[in-house]
Order: sequence, then structure tokens, then C-alpha cells
Amino acid sequence: MAVKQTKAQKKIAYDAKLCRLLDTYTQILVVAADNVGSNQLQNIRKGLRGDSIVLMGKNTMMKRTIKLHAETTGNKIILNLVPLLVGNVGLIFTKGDVKEVSEVVAKYKVGAPARVGLIAPIDVVVPPGNTGLDPSQTSFFQVLNIPTKINKGTVEIITPVELIKKGEKVGSSESALLAKLGTRPFSYGLVVVSVYDNGSVFSPEVLDLTENDLAEKFALGVSMLSSLSLAISYPSIAAAPHMFVNAYNNILSVALATEYSFPQADKVKDYLKDPGKFAVAVAVVAVAGGGATAPAAASKEEAKKEEPEEESDEDMGFGLFD
Repeated sequence: MAVKQTKAQKKIAYDAKLCRLLDTYTQILVVAADNVGSNQLQNIRKGLRGDSIVLMGKNTMMKRTIKLHAETTGNKIILNLVPLLVGNVGLIFTKGDVKEVSEVVAKYKVGAPARVGLIAPIDVVVPPGNTGLDPSQTSFFQVLNIPTKINKGTVEIITPVELIKKGEKVGSSESALLAKLGTRPFSYGLVVVSVYDNGSVFSPEVLDLTENDLAEKFALGVSMLSSLSLAISYPSIAAAPHMFVNAYNNILSVALATEYSFPQADKVKDYLKDPGKFAVAVAVVAVAGGGATAPAAASKEEAKKEEPEEESDEDMGFGLFD
């Protein structure tokens, strides 16, 4: 027969377990456990069995153990966990993918009735329709100002009614009515509130970021860096292409306004003198890209042959920068 442990022995065993987990795991999910029952918690433990461990306990005990362990081992980064231990929370230690673990935890939510005094986590709306209640139950609906009518000997709700708003306390009348309707409007489970990864702490929303989201944020950062560099005339890799293009445009503008010239400017000047050549060059690009129909391509080819040979094989596009 197993010897029952004393309260002090239980504390010692809990401290040893928490210290062992802190040494073994570098990824920890801090989860809120409001309104989560023991059976539900046991199912979550079974679902995570393999590479994750759920540890619940008093916040004061966990904080004390973490602080003492940090002093003993010199591992100060675990102290970042201490400010996260607020409210009814627990810890999930894992070696797996944090996003996958959070998704598994989210699956274990169970419906719950609207008990008196609970803070509603969501809006509760009673839909229209037949309730199946006999006419003697209309007093509940009248107290809550819910429009009803008697249809075939039962109470029928006429229009949808917002019975409880998010953040409000559930009253006795609302609770009794939802119980009579057999409605369990709330669902509870472990909710990830923070993610700890080897000393770093971040919001669980980060887990929902995709590669496309990261690429968009990176592109936005590059754009902001480029804009700043251009504004203060400070060269950077992001701004260098724009600076070269702007410099080229400035030199080209000077060449067009003066007698100074260079090969690329000569081509632009030639196009300005005879715009027809520019039209032919654009047509050649369109044909090369497959954007013209056969008759149109043929007519453009004939127009191209009428031009001097040295211009016929020139195209616009990026040829200005050659």
C-alpha cells in the first residue's frame, strides 16, 4: 500500500518536477485554465502525451521555484516566466512544434451552461423559432422582454434577441431561460496567453503568421528603409537601385536640355526627333512578347522593314540602360 505523502513532501516533489522540466524544455506555453474541469484537463494531457507535459499549480509556488532555480543554476532567462504567472494559469512544456501543440489544445473545448454570475465570453443571441415550451412558461420571456407568440400550443420566439452581451454577468433569469431551452452557449478550454521560447516571450498571435505574412512584413520594412534612405540621401542596398535610376534620369534630363550626350541619350533624342521610330520599337517588343495577333504582327514587321537597318533591331524597354 502506497504511503500518503505529507503536504511538505508534496511541495518538495512539485519543486523537483518543475526544476526538472525547466532544465529539459526550452519551449513553454502559458495557458489560462478558467472554468476547465479535471476531466477535461485529463483529456488534454492524454491528447498531448508524447512530447508535451501539462503542469498546473499555485502561482506563488511556481514563482518561488523558478526564482530559486534561476539562482541555483545561474539560468536567469527563465525569470521571464515569472511576470506571466498571473491568474488561473498553467504551463505546457513541449519539444514539438508550438503551433501544432496550441492547435491540439484548442480542440479540447467543451460546451458549458450559462451559470449565474459567470462573465459571458461571447454574445449570446436567442434565435427565433419554436421553443417547445408550453404557454405557462411565457413569464420567463416577458421578464427578459423577448417577443413571443403561442403557436400550436407552444411558445415561439418571433425575432432574434441578444440575451447576454460579451463581458456582462449572467443573471438568474437568463440562466434559467437558457437552461429551459437546453442551450449551452459557452465553451471553455485551455487558452494560450503567452509563448516562452528559450528566454523570449511573445504573443500567441505570432503562431498564426504564415510565410506570406512574413514576406509582406519584410517587403514593408524594405520599402520603409528605402524611403528613409532616399529622403536623407543615405545610400543603402534597398535604396541603391532607386538612386541609380534617379541619377540616370537626372543625367538624361541634362543631356536633352544641352549639347552634352552619351549613347543612351542619343537614342532618346532620336526618338524625340522621329516619334515613329518609338512606335516601331514598341511594336517590336509587343511581337516579341506574343501580345500581337498574326495580321497585326505582319503589318508591324513591314513598318519595321521600312526604317533604316541600324534602327530596325533596336527596342525600347531596358535598352535605354545598355
